[in-house]
Amino acid sequence: MAKRRNNAQRLRNAVYAMPSRTKQAMLRGIRSNRVIVGAYTDKRDGVCPMLAAHRNGGRTNFGTFARAWDAFTGANQRKPRRASRRELRTLEGYLEMALIREGASGEPFPDRPLAEEIRDVQATRRRLAAAEAEASSEISVQDVLATAYAEHVLEDVERIPSADRAEPLRD
Repeated sequence: MAKRRNNAQRLRNAVYAMPSRTKQAMLRGIRSNRVIVGAYTDKRDGVCPMLAAHRNGGRTNFGTFARAWDAFTGANQRKPRRASRRELRTLEGYLEMALIREGASGEPFPDRPLAEEIRDVQATRRRLAAAEAEASSEISVQDVLATAYAEHVLEDVERIPSADRAEPLRD
């Protein structure tokens, strides 16, 4: 089992190291072609992911990826086979994540803890929900909070027995 994880990590690292245009071309290529394992092509028009990228404009010679792909899939050089759905989903996920990390500029995002990313997304969603609620309502958030606070204070006063309430001071 540990070997499979190392091969998956090796594949992920190889994908992250590829140029952005090659990643984009490979993603288009694996979505539009029959992808195989263990050979460059087969007799039924199947192609390896690197050839799929090459045919979609990602003209890069990147042997590290090919070796990592073969190791990940357990390729048998004598008997090519069609890539499994799991293998394709894994490769597609690695390609998508690598492209997302690079962003629109092509430069990688700095590594941030996942918890920090989640907090940012949640805060943004809260701000958007509050803005939408405020825009669609005639009552402001401050008015709702003031009313709720007043009702809460009134409930607390009503719960206190009248004998325990302090008598107003008289002159």
